[in-house]
Amino acid sequence: MGVRAVASKIWVFLRDRVGLHGLGFVLSLVVIAFAATVLYRMLHNLKLADVMDALAEKDPRNVVIGFLLVAGAYLTLTFYDWFALRTIGKRHVPYRIAALAGFCSYSIGHNVGFTVFTGGSVRYRIYSAWGLGAIDVAKICFVAGLTFWLGNIAVLGLGITIHPEAATAVDHLPPVINRMIGIGALAVLAGYITWVSLAPRHIGRSSWFVTLPRGRTTLVQVGIGILDLTLCAAAMYMLMPSTPYIDPVSLAVIFVTATLLGFASHAPGGLGVFDAALLVALPQFDKSELLAALLIFRLFYYIVPFALSLTLLGARELSLRLAAPAEAPAVPDGSGAGVHTAGTAKVASKAAAKSAAE
Repeated sequence: MGVRAVASKIWVFLRDRVGLHGLGFVLSLVVIAFAATVLYRMLHNLKLADVMDALAEKDPRNVVIGFLLVAGAYLTLTFYDWFALRTIGKRHVPYRIAALAGFCSYSIGHNVGFTVFTGGSVRYRIYSAWGLGAIDVAKICFVAGLTFWLGNIAVLGLGITIHPEAATAVDHLPPVINRMIGIGALAVLAGYITWVSLAPRHIGRSSWFVTLPRGRTTLVQVGIGILDLTLCAAAMYMLMPSTPYIDPVSLAVIFVTATLLGFASHAPGGLGVFDAALLVALPQFDKSELLAALLIFRLFYYIVPFALSLTLLGARELSLRLAAPAEAPAVPDGSGAGVHTAGTAKVASKAAAKSAAE
């Protein structure tokens, strides 16, 4: 009882004085510090020359295939927003706008960290010019996030059920326990699909509510998430050292688990956490060769898309500024009214700046 009382007082202090957001930030710092310690212990004896040699020895064909798979994964990310827009009834927004918002929000969010906030700000800046408000953008973020998590549950559930030993390399639980977790995850996914199939389901209340996709549409949603994660894992697989052999399913389980750990840490690009998880889970590989694979993957998945998204957003902002003096054409907002692009862009800029400041 004494321990429980002390733990209860500590929790009340952290909740009331630090706040849940502050507590989450502290936990993120702890996870990042732990990952940095693991990386230092594993890599402090590694020579830069060995990593450079491993990079030079990479098969160019595999590197090109890995790049194309990453490009395919980012193409799939555009369908997250495209699907979300149709789910909330904003069908007047064309695919090119959904693609721009989806690509830029994820590529910037992946690199800056705190994807919900950074990605939401980018989406608001783009979608507000098409008559969407903050509530609409919040709904898009919710549906896109649901797509991501449904895909993760499907991939991890299936992968852990087939190869529980792969999850054991990360969480160090017995394979039988991991298999039960995988079966449980698949059962939860099947239960959710059944639940939304039986009747229309709503999340939220008042002006903020989302009608969840029904059964067949949910299967499409799950398929989008699975395709995204599969392409990313396949890209990593192509960049891995050729020896020793590891089967694609095992690598997919380890890769997705490491990705989720990096995502949970809120570190920019999961830096340190993602890498440490892979290095710990794959001790059979030469560290210099594995690190070389990680560096190439980071170049393809983080740095190149980040640079491209900044270029696209910069070009868009420049075009809006140049077009500001002229009367902007009215853009339908889906309710029969019109929204002036240039004027709305200015309002969106102020709203995004206020959101970032908060």
